[in-house]
Amino acid sequence: MKERLAGFVLMTAIVPMALLGYLILCVVGFFGRNERARAGVRALDHFVNASVFNGYAWESVSSHAWREQHRWWARWVIRITDLFQKDHCRRANKREQPVVDFVLARGLEKQTIK
Repeated sequence: MKERLAGFVLMTAIVPMALLGYLILCVVGFFGRNERARAGVRALDHFVNASVFNGYAWESVSSHAWREQHRWWARWVIRITDLFQKDHCRRANKREQPVVDFVLARGLEKQTIK
C-alpha cells in the first residue's frame, strides 16, 4: 500500500511535467539542438516500453521487440522499423542486452519501497 500511495503522489507531479516535456520536445525537435531532442525521444521510447509494452524502463521498444519476437506487437514493431533501418531492432537489442543483463543480475528491478 505504501508503494501505491508513493506512486500516486509521484505521478500527480510527473504526469503534468511529462505533458509539458512532450510539448517542449516537439518544439525542440523542430527548432532546437539535435542532442536535446534525441535524449527526449530516447526517454519517451523507454517510457512507452515500460508503460505500454510492460517492458523494462531501461530498455527501448525496439530492443524489447527483438527479445519478444514471438508476440504479434513485436513482429509489427520489427516490420515497421525495418522500413526505416534494416535490422534496427536486432542492433538495438545487441546494444542494450548487456544493460538488461546487468540490471537483472543485480536485482535492480526489484521493489524499492516496502
